[in-house]
Amino acid sequence: MEVDYEAELESFEWDIPEEYNIPAVIESHADSFGDRVALKFRDDEGGRDERTYDDLRQDMNRFANALESMGVDKGDRVIHLLPRHPDVFAVQLGALKRGALLVPSSSMLKPKDIEFRANDCAATTAVVHQSLVDMVDDVRDDTPLENFVVVGGEADGWTQFSELVDGESGEHDGPELKAEDPMSINYTSGTTGQPKPVRHRHRWMRCFELINAPYWWGVTADDDLSDELLWATTGTGWAKWFWSPVGVGLTTGATQFVYRGDFEPDTFLEIMEEEGVTRLCAVPTQYRMFAQRDLGSYDLALKEVLSAGEPLNREPIEAFREAFDVIPRDGYGQTETVALLTNYPGIDVKPGSMGKPTPGLGTTIIDEDENEVADGEIGEIAIPVGCPGIFDGYYNKPHLDEKTFSGDYYRTGDLASRDEDGYFFFEGRADDIIISSGYRIGPFEVEDALVSHDAVAEAAAVASPHDERGSIVKAFVVLVDGYEGSDELVDELQDFMKQETAPYKYPREIEFVDELPKTSSGKIRRIELRSQEK
Repeated sequence: MEVDYEAELESFEWDIPEEYNIPAVIESHADSFGDRVALKFRDDEGGRDERTYDDLRQDMNRFANALESMGVDKGDRVIHLLPRHPDVFAVQLGALKRGALLVPSSSMLKPKDIEFRANDCAATTAVVHQSLVDMVDDVRDDTPLENFVVVGGEADGWTQFSELVDGESGEHDGPELKAEDPMSINYTSGTTGQPKPVRHRHRWMRCFELINAPYWWGVTADDDLSDELLWATTGTGWAKWFWSPVGVGLTTGATQFVYRGDFEPDTFLEIMEEEGVTRLCAVPTQYRMFAQRDLGSYDLALKEVLSAGEPLNREPIEAFREAFDVIPRDGYGQTETVALLTNYPGIDVKPGSMGKPTPGLGTTIIDEDENEVADGEIGEIAIPVGCPGIFDGYYNKPHLDEKTFSGDYYRTGDLASRDEDGYFFFEGRADDIIISSGYRIGPFEVEDALVSHDAVAEAAAVASPHDERGSIVKAFVVLVDGYEGSDELVDELQDFMKQETAPYKYPREIEFVDELPKTSSGKIRRIELRSQEK
């Protein structure tokens, strides 16, 4: 779908019905096309499963009834800890149909993280996969949790999901739900501090349907989706799961694919070929690893490929263009938002760019005094307070609300610049910016250039204190297999960088490491690297 971007900016209007909620959307889909496959699932052991939209409706209502029998009421918090699993939607939609607030948690977290979340939001119910129950059992006595449901097996002291829903009715007379009712508490990944409880309302899903679906994925509920298969490789515990599998896949009524298995580039490419995936959303690390494979040996049906999490480097973009005649398109947003910037379908992609602002949000770049900056200047990405496409508060954290919404803008904490054509370029977190001899240097440009060298697999750039310059650019580098760190390679990389970037941006110090510290969602924790340099 090609978009007349300028026309959309002028004509876009928020259309969020007062009674909107995602369980009602599923009911509507089931009435309209209940036999359409909603979910195609497979795992790394050869297991397969499918769910139609009518299946989703009945699964949703059965689990909602089970929660009601356990005493779960509207407004209660239900924390879930699930891998990619065919019953994930039943759990999530059932909890929402009951009026509960979902508290998604990644399977990559630790027991102390579950303890923090359960206590912070006073969760009363935990729905956990059998393989992960030990994480909760280790801390359950130190939390307010009362109900414990295990999915995919059995565990001592836990009620089996399969037994709960067995025999339950496929209809549920739940509480009235509206667009402004709270829906979820999505915790941030904690890149710079303690995770924050972002409260979203049911309108969030409608905003994804209006923004993420057409202006990133290139689909709408009015399209003929019979030949489409969407695959977002995200995990169930992160906001990105709501950005795509729920917010795009379910809202539009598309068929989507879910795979349970560790990432391995050749396996994922084979799966895409076998399943006929037409639209893919993956993270930059996966695209970089795809690009190191012989992409030309795969016959893929890809129409669109999307990237999220951090800006994508130019090498994978060119590799996918050459192999499949598709261009990976970056999108940008946060746990707190919908897609604020995208390389929308039909746009001329500029390598390294986050794209242009999506309609209706007013996304801009401001300075410390909330003045919009000029083209070419670095400032903070911001959205006007009160925009429907962003959250409107943290769960039971009025002090954070006051700090966050006291001005005219919600400040993302992410720095960017804008070129004369309106494209935004990521420059790092506000506290990641490197100031050396008066120059403001965004770490991503340094990292982007470094990973374009054949020897570099990953890189992270931070400020390192320097007596004369205040700070210098230091790069932590993970090498491609077959390369070894040496003084000669440092010199080679520095000479290479001087050709790739402005001279003042090259890393004056390079340290070779086996891996970079990352959050459980895969984002580089530059804060850890900076702390080593103090």
